[in-house]
Amino acid sequence: MRSLSLLLLVALAALGESEEGGKHHSRAKREFLSRSKRRWVLSTIELEEEMKVAYPFKISRMFNDKTPGKQYEFVISGEGVDEGLFSIDKLTGDVYAHAPVDREKKASYHITFDVLDKSTNTKIDKELAFDVEVKDINDNAPRFITITKEANVKENTPSGEYLAASLEAVDDDQEGTVNSTFVITVDKQFPPEPKIGIKVKTYSILIKASDKGKPPLSSTATIKLNVIDTNSHQPIFKQKQYQAEAVEMTINETILRVAVEDKDTPNTDGWRAKYFFISGNEDGLYKITTDPKTNEGVIGIAKEKNFEIHTLVNLRIGVENVEPISVCKDGQLIKDSKKVPPPDSVNITVKMIDTNDAPVFEKYTDDVYHIEESEPGQVLYNPKVHDIDSSKFRFKLIEDPANWVTVDEKTGKITTIKKMDRESPFVDENNIYKIVIAAIDNGSPPATSTCTIKVHLGDINDNSPTLVNKTVIMCVNKVDKILVRAQDADAEPYSGPFIFFLVDDKTASKLWKVDPAYGEEVALVSLETLPFGNYSVPLLIQDQQNEAASETLKVEVCECNKGNVCRPRKPLSFGFGGAAIGLILAGLLPFLILLFLFTWDTNRCPNQIANDEGRETLVNYNQEGGGAECK
Repeated sequence: MRSLSLLLLVALAALGESEEGGKHHSRAKREFLSRSKRRWVLSTIELEEEMKVAYPFKISRMFNDKTPGKQYEFVISGEGVDEGLFSIDKLTGDVYAHAPVDREKKASYHITFDVLDKSTNTKIDKELAFDVEVKDINDNAPRFITITKEANVKENTPSGEYLAASLEAVDDDQEGTVNSTFVITVDKQFPPEPKIGIKVKTYSILIKASDKGKPPLSSTATIKLNVIDTNSHQPIFKQKQYQAEAVEMTINETILRVAVEDKDTPNTDGWRAKYFFISGNEDGLYKITTDPKTNEGVIGIAKEKNFEIHTLVNLRIGVENVEPISVCKDGQLIKDSKKVPPPDSVNITVKMIDTNDAPVFEKYTDDVYHIEESEPGQVLYNPKVHDIDSSKFRFKLIEDPANWVTVDEKTGKITTIKKMDRESPFVDENNIYKIVIAAIDNGSPPATSTCTIKVHLGDINDNSPTLVNKTVIMCVNKVDKILVRAQDADAEPYSGPFIFFLVDDKTASKLWKVDPAYGEEVALVSLETLPFGNYSVPLLIQDQQNEAASETLKVEVCECNKGNVCRPRKPLSFGFGGAAIGLILAGLLPFLILLFLFTWDTNRCPNQIANDEGRETLVNYNQEGGGAECK
């Protein structure tokens, strides 16, 4: 509690202490209370860990200046109290430790205490607190937490070269003190030779970690170094001649195993064998690998090959180690590879056994050309086949999805039985129709091979042009023309670009024209403002070979919303705006004025109006020269 470092310290002698406390006062520093605004605060009490004293051991005394004249008692609670590690004498306020403390398990304890009135069992003063800080001693030796217990080193390793071994140590004492500062050294080695040589296969190295505490503590660990033998002996074949058999046209992982002897340490790169071909495998038919468990060479067939008769193949293989050879002469390592003895080698005779080979097509894929819609009965293809094992074989139709051809079983001749259509869904985008036939010999078991014939179908003008879309919309609020596109299932030169004509229709020619009239896509232009509605436009479309077809284009004329969609038509209705209403009122106003005057005169001169009935004029003149009173 660094914030309380200025609190009043009460000398230990002023409080009195037990005999036990007097012997170890240097290890348990007692710091006591000071008063500040009716609150008592206690500073830190230092308690040395692992003290060899009689327990319970007094570490401090609590007191309070408000206790005179009262029956009181002290109570404490907090860390270590419930566990029985710390207690307080209720009457005297002496605080006791009941067992040694270990800083490496817990470095400090926070404890609260109160002074209670025994008669009321209430607190006399506010709650107080103090900390017990455990003082470190050098009670932990450095310990190794990570260590390579066993490592390998090659024989004759030069001095000063790092080994493939690592270690890590820690000290649990207080960090940053001499108690936790340590060094690591090589303490001993066995056998105690100054150099690691081939004569010794294993060394034991004793590593020591020592701290700088008083007294210093240390611990040790042992690393085992295995001296690894280098490749100083060549592998030698156990036999000088080998024989094997294999079946033609068959991939086989193993047809023969060959073994070697090697005096180097087993399961090292200086002992592991690596086999290779010297001669006889120029075409890559064979392969050779090393069995990792037995160190044997395993010869197999890597790819298929056809032999017309039983054949003997002579192979020569060699062997060496994975690790390059290291040979010493007169105590010196031979570094010149020309002076190193050559690898051992051996001869292998392989008998390749002939089997029933399948018939062989001269071409396994061939192309033929044929004009579509040709009359059936035409020969498309005559295959050429030979079989080194048999002169008798038959043919079979394997693939003909449209059922357009037949195959002669004896000759393999392919003949059409139906007209072939280039626009058929069985013909691909490249105008190719595929036919597959098989040749089957009479061997036991029968052998089969296949041939694929690609029939390239030539086009004729057997399709008429058509409209891509037969119904269109003309948005009169946007355009006065529409685009018209045609298509033809035939290929060049039997398709577009096309010529478009308006069929001789007097009504259509008054309303429309085609401009331009040539191309894959043309424009149909309206010649006048058209009422909304549906129109039928007769067209004649002609391809490059003058093959023509009549088509009718349906055109809907309307106003469009966004996306060229016709707006819905509204029902007929009448409405008047403000201006219209004003004009109507202006027209009615004179009429209403005349009607008012007429009514007013009638009320004033009813007799006169009655007397004028039947006269030719509605106005009476005053005989004395004035105007009539009624108007």
